[in-house]
Amino acid sequence: MGVDLFAGRNSAALPPLARAPRILVFDSGVGGLTVLAELRAARPDAAFTYAADDAAFPYGALADERLVARVLSVMERLIARERPDIVVIACNTASTLALPALRARFALPFVGTVPAVKPAVAASTSGLVTVLATPGTVRREHTREMVEAFAGQTEVTLVGSRTLAAYAEAELSGAPVSDDAIRAELAPCFVERDGRRTDAVALACTHFPLLTKRFERLAPWPAAFIDPAPAVARRVAALAAHASGTEPPPPGRAVFTSDRAQPEALVAALRARGLPRVENDVILLTD
Repeated sequence: MGVDLFAGRNSAALPPLARAPRILVFDSGVGGLTVLAELRAARPDAAFTYAADDAAFPYGALADERLVARVLSVMERLIARERPDIVVIACNTASTLALPALRARFALPFVGTVPAVKPAVAASTSGLVTVLATPGTVRREHTREMVEAFAGQTEVTLVGSRTLAAYAEAELSGAPVSDDAIRAELAPCFVERDGRRTDAVALACTHFPLLTKRFERLAPWPAAFIDPAPAVARRVAALAAHASGTEPPPPGRAVFTSDRAQPEALVAALRARGLPRVENDVILLTD
């Protein structure tokens, strides 16, 4: 059924290591920071590098073939530079499209990010659940296969937002958009049917949990907003169960693929998330 984001080739547990694991977390922007937070809680001893391919953000604007080629090209450079033990693809779009090619190219365990359909269905008592994603994730066959596999009798609404990922980037960069703008994107998520209301929303883009507090405040009625990051962290912790060391981890690093200077608010947010070193490793887009 579709791409298995947690298993597959090169996904066996790491062999015993006499040191903590090196983990590379990758996204097109800063959405993967929501996954990084859970990874840090699961493995505070690990050495983390966070890589944002901001030169190509948003990935949804790229054709599928070009996106896969881009991810392979960027990952080639990052793996050679960072020498990670595990790579986390903290992006739903890149996970569903590029994981098979990544696993075929590199002899490393890759963990992808999957829309949290199953936990959202489990959390619902009304039988009305929404998957809030980017348009690209909504149209992927993998997303629809997950709904078919896990929804059962639950009615699942798929909502694709073209703007929320950019809104989350703006939020973290100190330039939040208006409540009305976010409220408009949330509105299609909330359905009323025969006296029942949507009570669980699966956040199927790693950017979206950055806005959870605003979602909770602006939603027309209370609902659970389900983040996929804890499941990703559990999988990584299992893969790295036999890697441990006594040395404190080095300071985390954030690497951006554009030559843009990051806003001070974003640099502060990165520092607060354990990434005091911010660098640019320019990887230009090619036609």
